[in-house]
Amino acid sequence: MSKFEWYEEFVELTYKPKEDELIAVFKVIPKDITLTEAAGRVASESSIGTWTTLTTMTEDLRKLMAKVYEIRNNGIIKIAYPLDLFELNSVPQILSSIAGNVFGMRAIKALRLIDTRFPKEVIEQFKGPQFGVEGVKKKLKIYDRPITATVPKPKVGLNTERYAKVAYEILSGGVDLLKDDENLTSQKFNPFIKRLDAIMKVIDKVENETGERKGYLINITAETREMIKRAKAVADYENEFVMIDILTAGWAALQTLRDELEDLKLAIHAHRAFHAAFTRSPDHGMSMLMVAKLARLIGVDHIHIGVPVGKMEAKVKDVLTIQREITERTFIPKDNVLLNQEWYHIKPVLPVASGGLHPGLLPKVIEVMGKNIIVQVGGGVLGHPDGAYAGAKAVRQALEAAMKNIPLDEYAETHKELRRALEKWGYIRPK
Repeated sequence: MSKFEWYEEFVELTYKPKEDELIAVFKVIPKDITLTEAAGRVASESSIGTWTTLTTMTEDLRKLMAKVYEIRNNGIIKIAYPLDLFELNSVPQILSSIAGNVFGMRAIKALRLIDTRFPKEVIEQFKGPQFGVEGVKKKLKIYDRPITATVPKPKVGLNTERYAKVAYEILSGGVDLLKDDENLTSQKFNPFIKRLDAIMKVIDKVENETGERKGYLINITAETREMIKRAKAVADYENEFVMIDILTAGWAALQTLRDELEDLKLAIHAHRAFHAAFTRSPDHGMSMLMVAKLARLIGVDHIHIGVPVGKMEAKVKDVLTIQREITERTFIPKDNVLLNQEWYHIKPVLPVASGGLHPGLLPKVIEVMGKNIIVQVGGGVLGHPDGAYAGAKAVRQALEAAMKNIPLDEYAETHKELRRALEKWGYIRPK
């Protein structure tokens, strides 16, 4: 190491982290330097260090140094950060610190933020979900099975009238929640207010016909002030949900919306569009676990976490770990890489299983993830050979069979919609 560098001063393998420190777990792959040097660079650049020694660095400031207290041969490192480094109620500032310039350092080939333990002092700054698992189930009066949701397909392009027609078929067929997809907001072929008005009329009609509660996960994603305006319109129409593309909208916007939506009594459905740009690589970026933890901290009520049998990249272990992290009051990992997390007053978040699902896959989803989830089935409803109404009925029939522990083939003998779905898709997992 050069005589003017001081990165290794940020490595202290005998250090014992304090309860009031923020802890981060990274995976680091060095480039032409040792793992210890690389670990020190991450701690330095994410706290008070830089590439050279400083004449302005005094002993009283050294107490703000982050400390690498664990380094493993596989590149896993753990760093403890003094809380004085952070603006405790600002997710953007916290991420700018621990996940900011560190990702651009030339001496590091790859870097991945895997996990963070938020101490009580940080948790106390946030409200968490307004409704959470139990609140959402209470809204819909669904307790003994997964909640269902469907996106009308094609997900963009349908005008308001066609969108409403498909919505009626989906909801009257038995799906609980109609959901916009991530890229439908307020295009000229389907403007926001016109669509909101049309779908709420559909929901009134279906609720009167079926006696079941229905809801609309309408996508309000836009510039922050426009999102607030749209949310107020949703509340005026007495809908109880909004959807936000939380990553493209941004953490600051989500924090603002969480406060605004409390007054409006609206639940937040969090879509994770854009996440794979930084979560997909096992070596670089940030984990989906981190995305889900931050979303719970701020206060979404349900969030997409993947599904181990659909079309999206997802491992059973990873999906179940995220599910535990967002639903348990105290998360205790089953390995020694992730960190314990006490959530204190923060309510659990309802996991959303989505991406390439159809009736034939639903029993496996319930087997793996349980019943306290939302199953979002899009193509598996709209692609049914007899139309969206039959597709929705087939989804409900598949769930009924699963909850009764009846094989789908057997249940399909007396339920034609399910039989027709199985004839088309069987039990295949889409690629």
